[in-house]
Amino acid sequence: MTEPQALTKEKETREESAEGPPEEATSRWRGRLGQGLQQLLAFGTLVALMLFFAVASPNFFTVSNLTSILLATAVIGILAVGTTFVIITGGIDLSIGTGMTLCSVVTGLLLTDMGLPLIVGVLGGIAFGALVGFINGFNVAVLGLPPFIATLAMMMVAQGLALVLSGVRPIYLSGVPGFQQIALGQLIPRIPNAVLILFVLALVLGVVLTKTVLGRMTYAIGSNEEATRLSGINTRRWLLSIYALAGACTGLAGVVIASRLSSAQPQLGMGYELQAIAAVIIGGTSLLGGRGSILGTLIGALIMSVLINGLRIMAVQSEWQTVVVGIVVLIAVFADNLRKRRAEGGGRA
Repeated sequence: MTEPQALTKEKETREESAEGPPEEATSRWRGRLGQGLQQLLAFGTLVALMLFFAVASPNFFTVSNLTSILLATAVIGILAVGTTFVIITGGIDLSIGTGMTLCSVVTGLLLTDMGLPLIVGVLGGIAFGALVGFINGFNVAVLGLPPFIATLAMMMVAQGLALVLSGVRPIYLSGVPGFQQIALGQLIPRIPNAVLILFVLALVLGVVLTKTVLGRMTYAIGSNEEATRLSGINTRRWLLSIYALAGACTGLAGVVIASRLSSAQPQLGMGYELQAIAAVIIGGTSLLGGRGSILGTLIGALIMSVLINGLRIMAVQSEWQTVVVGIVVLIAVFADNLRKRRAEGGGRA
């Protein structure tokens, strides 16, 4: 069976099942309702956090601080929207933090040491991120390594390569004309370009996830990879594409953070993967795969940025900030497991 025929057959099967057994239609309806409620709960949490920190500190609702929150959200959000695809497949990517750093270093070297034009250096950094993601996908889909192990190894490799290529020194990019404008310029007044990049990327990937074959394959693999493979679909190829897409987002995040800092910092990046994955989970994407949305991830990224920024404004020590983020991740994972149990219970009922 050819892949187009398999896709057509899968679509017909889904349409038949939607009109078929009422139990399946009810379960599907409950899933959509649960995801909508999760997004609403996440948005309510975001509003509550903002109100709490506004009362706790008069400096929270200042223009400069809100701009700082949006800029921080841009980096976390770009990482998170790409990782959403990976997590929906039931995988994980622990390399996005150090991968982002490696891509920023590569971009810096292309623009400074090699003296390439701005657009070539930027595209080179993004392409390198896609290559890192492709390697992750190859290790998972072709070599059969568990995603946790494969991306953990890549996290360490990327961290080491960033230090080796940079010579354990920052690569300053303030002398590259136009580079800082990528993140801090304002095509729309009062909105930094980094924020604009995030929302455009989220819009595009939201359409990809919900309206294209790649999105359907992402959900299908996460729901039941074996059944998808047995239906005649080349799941390896789609996993390679999904991980490469996530890697390209990592590369873009590397360009944005380097532009924001006007430098590539080779020791930066550790911990960003935790924040990005937490944003995805808080936004309602299931670690077990098969469910998630870009809108939820965007809300989750805003929650993480507001939480970290608010803790800093309240002069909470960085060590305790890490503790709080870890607790938030635990709560989000517990809530995800609880939703899964309830959904299974509802399906059996």
